[in-house]
Amino acid sequence: MAKYTIGIDYGTESARALLLNLDTAEEVATAAMNYPHGVMDERLPNGMAIPPDWALQHPDDYIEVLKHIIPEVIKGIDKEEVIGIGIDFTSCTILPTKKNGTPLCDIDAYKNNPHAYVKLWKHHAAQDEANRLNEIARQRGESFLERYGGKISSEWVIPKVWQILNEAPEIYEAADRIMEATDWVIMMLTGNEKRNSCTAGYKAIWSKKEGYPSNEFFAALDPRLEHIVDEKLSRELYPVGTKAGGLTQAMAQMTGLKPGIAVAVGNVDAHVSVPAMGVTSPGKMVMIMGTSICHMVLSEQEIHVPGICGVVEDGIIPGLFGYEAGQSAVGDIFAWFVENCVPADYQEEAKTRNINIHTLLTEKASKLKPGQSGLLAIDWWNGNRSILVDADLSGVILGMTLLTKPEEIYRALIEATAYGTRTIIDDFNEHGVSVEELYACGGLPEKNKMLMQIYSDVSGLPIKVAKSSQTPALGAAMFGAVAAGKEQGGFESIFEAARKIPKLKDEEYKPIAANAAIYERLYQEYKTLHDYFGRGANDVMKRLKAIKKSYSDER
Repeated sequence: MAKYTIGIDYGTESARALLLNLDTAEEVATAAMNYPHGVMDERLPNGMAIPPDWALQHPDDYIEVLKHIIPEVIKGIDKEEVIGIGIDFTSCTILPTKKNGTPLCDIDAYKNNPHAYVKLWKHHAAQDEANRLNEIARQRGESFLERYGGKISSEWVIPKVWQILNEAPEIYEAADRIMEATDWVIMMLTGNEKRNSCTAGYKAIWSKKEGYPSNEFFAALDPRLEHIVDEKLSRELYPVGTKAGGLTQAMAQMTGLKPGIAVAVGNVDAHVSVPAMGVTSPGKMVMIMGTSICHMVLSEQEIHVPGICGVVEDGIIPGLFGYEAGQSAVGDIFAWFVENCVPADYQEEAKTRNINIHTLLTEKASKLKPGQSGLLAIDWWNGNRSILVDADLSGVILGMTLLTKPEEIYRALIEATAYGTRTIIDDFNEHGVSVEELYACGGLPEKNKMLMQIYSDVSGLPIKVAKSSQTPALGAAMFGAVAAGKEQGGFESIFEAARKIPKLKDEEYKPIAANAAIYERLYQEYKTLHDYFGRGANDVMKRLKAIKKSYSDER
């Protein structure tokens, strides 16, 4: 009798389920569903306007999608053969709840307050809190800063929670728990509050050796935060691959699964993707490429690398230090361009030829040579996650003329994101964390060969690509099999799973020497602009943003 696990990948816009045959390593079925409320970055469900730099979601969507995508993937198999579930999530994505897990936004008294909803990973309205946190941590000589590249991001837990406290203290007080969404979904599936060590390590300033920062540090931020860990978070954390509990009767009935099957503790989309590509050793960077990019590297040592998102012992797989860096917008930038800057005749041509507008732009852009457009862009449309760690930075396109074509801008934007990745690779190598080859998964490698060749040319490194089109969901299913355990037909460890399950495409991208030489020159220009606008020589982006914010403050 075959054994199966299900992986659920909670992305930015939608959730995806994957059914994995553990005996054959076959991805039997997949299903996806968009979140009914989508990403709320302009208005709440009641129509109330949301300020700039906000990005919210509705937690009810996370359960609603399970009603559809799980029954879809288990059609045609015996539910008795499904032994486990794993989930992964975008992170840091947090929500305030009552003790029993009820989200505050589902309570009538709070549903009109934006702070009662899920703050998505790309919610950047807590930058002031992040700046203040970093200033106080430096003044106090807090050692944890070094693990996070010298700065805590506005995307992480503490700045977001502090923003709630500053702007909506009634929400902070009403919240018995503030949880990562991945931990909340696990609580809904099992009835158990079992928070994972991965998100705590990367997003909540926790470490295996030192735990959380002291109460004194949190009190230095704000006396009301002194006991935030014990009052809103949790000191009980569980390693990835651990069994959180069994599927509840109610959830089994809702999804069509058998009650009691193993549910793994929550995980992060980028982190589960590393073993899902078969990467379990140092020297290899896994790029999860979609709306943003996460860059994951393993090492046998803990080295403090400036500007990265963090290094966590056992953060990706047991026994190694997992490093994370990233870019806050990649696919989102290309989507912005298509939605706002492509002329009608291009749209009409794509429609007439029955092709996607991205396909048309890529086709036209592929005919250009590196540097031919005369354009250079900086990829900060959603701020900079690594290595400047500053959400107040914004995008640049330089070199446009009256003859500049849409495909030239499109290619320049792709090149800019490749330069952003190159700065991260160089940062790791310069500080002793080796990056010798690249592995890629996600929507972009699936859709755009030109983009992948540009990344190889700019980085000067070969790139291997996942065969799976749903790598995070595959990784989640692998961890679900580890949680189920060997005796139930799963795996003894994630290493065993990584030896058997992942597959790579035969095609590999390799640098083209002539292109790489030109991109090296362009990259040097990018670095000059990167440091000029990003390291304080000219803070014009922040001054412009302050003027923009003054208008929203008047509303």
